[in-house]
Amino acid sequence: MISDLSLFKVYGAMAQYAAEAQSVSATNIARANEPGFKAKEIEPFEAYLARIQSSAATDPLAQGFRITEANSPTAPNGNSVSLEQEIFKSAEAMGQHSLAISVYTKSMDLLRTAIGRRG
Repeated sequence: MISDLSLFKVYGAMAQYAAEAQSVSATNIARANEPGFKAKEIEPFEAYLARIQSSAATDPLAQGFRITEANSPTAPNGNSVSLEQEIFKSAEAMGQHSLAISVYTKSMDLLRTAIGRRG
């Protein structure tokens, strides 16, 4: 019942998105010195939401997140990873995950209070 509420689905998807974005950044950072490696990026969360709203899927996470090759300049060795950008993206994903978990938790607390249960 509670998991059917769209607010919980959105913030659950947001937390999962942030975790996936963190994973993509970590992979890019790990391969920053590999010749010819092309950096990857995850689609924006807003684009993901628009895509799942236009589909008939009942589970937002069933669609998955689209990961594409980043459009960034390449070094002489063919690698396109920018460590500065990846650190920024990683920090942004951490903040987004923290926000999603915080709103999810506070919403659960509010719902518990509304139905008369605490803790």
